Amino acid sequence: MRGAVLHAPGDVRIERLDDPVVVEPTDAVIRMSATCVCGSDLWPYRGINEVTEPSPIGHEYCGVVEEVGSAVTSVRPGQFVIGSFIASDNTCAHCRAGYQSACAHRVGMTGAQAELLRVPHADGTLVATPEQPDPELLPSLLTLSDVMGTGWFAAVAAGVRPGMTVAVVGDGAVGLCGVLSARQLGAERVIAMSRHEPRQKLATEFGATDVVPERGDEAVARIEDLTDGVGADAVLECVGTGEAMDQAISSTRAGGGVGFVGVPHGVEITGQRLFSTMVRLHGGPAPVRRFLPDLIDLVWRGEIDPGRVFDLELPLGEVAEGYRAMDERRAIKTLLRP
Repeated sequence: MRGAVLHAPGDVRIERLDDPVVVEPTDAVIRMSATCVCGSDLWPYRGINEVTEPSPIGHEYCGVVEEVGSAVTSVRPGQFVIGSFIASDNTCAHCRAGYQSACAHRVGMTGAQAELLRVPHADGTLVATPEQPDPELLPSLLTLSDVMGTGWFAAVAAGVRPGMTVAVVGDGAVGLCGVLSARQLGAERVIAMSRHEPRQKLATEFGATDVVPERGDEAVARIEDLTDGVGADAVLECVGTGEAMDQAISSTRAGGGVGFVGVPHGVEITGQRLFSTMVRLHGGPAPVRRFLPDLIDLVWRGEIDPGRVFDLELPLGEVAEGYRAMDERRAIKTLLRP
């Protein structure tokens, strides 16, 4: 099969790789219908995360089951399925509590920017759609594998409830999906922090009521102005930098919540800061599997269309351009067709 391999910062290539096969009886192999480049893939692409050797890359996927192991009972060949970026058995104590991304037997998915993918723990990881989806649903269904599920978790972790004022730090695909999630969960006011016009436009179409282009202390001051000096009831931190986390905490009212899902880089929070702000923090790798059935239903019924975060579509063979476009902020998110 063909698959993307990251050789070094800025160097992604399409290569011929061995076809994946069923190794464990709990495995499934799927043929990819669509995959994509994630913002977190840019950390190693930019050299911020060390690249020590050529490695297959990609962790967002949806497609048709080709083969299953002898122990797999919940999905069968021919079904269209979506899975999380972390494979989970969905039976351990963490999974039963709704935190499948902390599964005791979790496996981080990689190599999804390819034509085929082996998925461990198929019964606990993959969720089938009611039937084969129409082609126009593919982008939105693909987002459920990570960015939409992650944006949804940011809103849930922040404690978003009907009538709240919610601020979203970050205007990448996850932040935009966070805007959509907050609105879907009943937020009355959603403030998108974005300084890029195309992203501001999509945020507004996803339900943002206000846009704050400032950053840092100026952004915090704008949030205070918009909330009569109180701060937001809930803030979604969807970037992962120290500046973004500081901005999120400072924008939250006392007793409010921050849902943080950006992969942390340079984030440091003192106990004194948490003590004095009286802000609740919750987050981490999103337990996408918890939300998959409900999110599939929302997409299937046409209630949400998160696939609009894909503003660049390329064949798999042009994956390198997909990375360049996102790295240079010419694209929000690149969809790849194997």
